[in-house]
Amino acid sequence: MSTRGVVVRVPAKINLQLAVGPLGSDGFHEVTSVFQAISLFDDVTLKFAPDNSGIKLTLSGPTSNGVPVDDENLAVRAAKLMADKFDLSTDLAIHLKKEIPVAGGMAGGSADAAGIIVAMDALFEIGLSRDEMEIIAAQLGSDVPFGISGGIAIGRGRGDQLTPALTRGNYHWVLALSGQGLSTPAVYQECDRLREGLDVASPLVSDPMMQALRAGDATALGLALSNDLQAAACSLRPALRLVLDVGKDYGALGGIVSGSGPTVAFLVEDEEKSMDLTVALSSSGVVAGVVRASGPVHGARVIQSI
Repeated sequence: MSTRGVVVRVPAKINLQLAVGPLGSDGFHEVTSVFQAISLFDDVTLKFAPDNSGIKLTLSGPTSNGVPVDDENLAVRAAKLMADKFDLSTDLAIHLKKEIPVAGGMAGGSADAAGIIVAMDALFEIGLSRDEMEIIAAQLGSDVPFGISGGIAIGRGRGDQLTPALTRGNYHWVLALSGQGLSTPAVYQECDRLREGLDVASPLVSDPMMQALRAGDATALGLALSNDLQAAACSLRPALRLVLDVGKDYGALGGIVSGSGPTVAFLVEDEEKSMDLTVALSSSGVVAGVVRASGPVHGARVIQSI
C-alpha cells in the first residue's frame, strides 16, 4: 500500500443506439446498445480511513443533490463487493465530486461504481486487468462495465457483455438537462405498456450506425441515432418532445434521449454549432441546463495519488 488515497475520473455515457427486446420470463429485457463515453466526468476519491470507521461517503458538485450516501449508492456497494471478494479493509472514505446528472440516463451512479473498482484495485495494488474489472462490474449493474472500458462499445445481453467498436473520429455533443430525473424501471414499464400486443423483435446492432462510426461520419451518425425507450420517456415526460424539436430546428445532426432519459443528447457538426445550439437551448425555456461535451473518451482511470 504505497499511497494514502487515489482519485479516479469516470465518464458519463450516451447510448447512440438502445434496442430493447421483449420482456423475458426473468423480468429483464435483452438489450443491444452502442455506448459512447463523453467528456462529462465524476471524480471519485478513495482514501484509507481510521480503523473501525467503516465506509463513509461524502458528496460535492453541481449534481450531488439527492444522491444517497448509504448502501443504496452503487459506489458503496462496489466498495463492499471488492472488499468481500479480495478480503480487504472496509475502513474507507469515499468522496464523489459529481458533474454527471443523477437519474439522467447517463449512468452517473454506474460510473461511480466503476470508479470505485478501479480505485480499489489501485489503492490495494490488486493488479486486475480491465477485463477482470469488467467481470466484477457486471455484478453491480448493466452499465457499470462500460464505465471501466470507455471509448465506444457494443453492449449485449443486459448491456454488460461488451465488445469494443471499430470507430474513428471525434464527436461534439450538446446535452439538454432536465430539472428532475426519470426512474429507469418506470420507463421500461411504460415501454412495455406502449408495445403491448406488438411482436417485439430481438435487438440487433444497427448496420448504418456501425458504418457511420467506422467512417467517422457525424452526419450519418446523427441520422442513425435510435433509442427504443425514447417513446416511453417522452410519454412520461412530454416536454422532452419540445426539447427534441428545438434541437432539430437549430440544426443538430441528430437528437436522442440518452438511455432511459431524461437527458437529451444532440450531435452537432463542430464547436461553433455546439455554441449556437447551447445558446438556443438555454434561451428556449424548455431545459433546466445545457452542457457541451465531446467523445469518445477513456473509461475510469486514476488521475492522482494522494
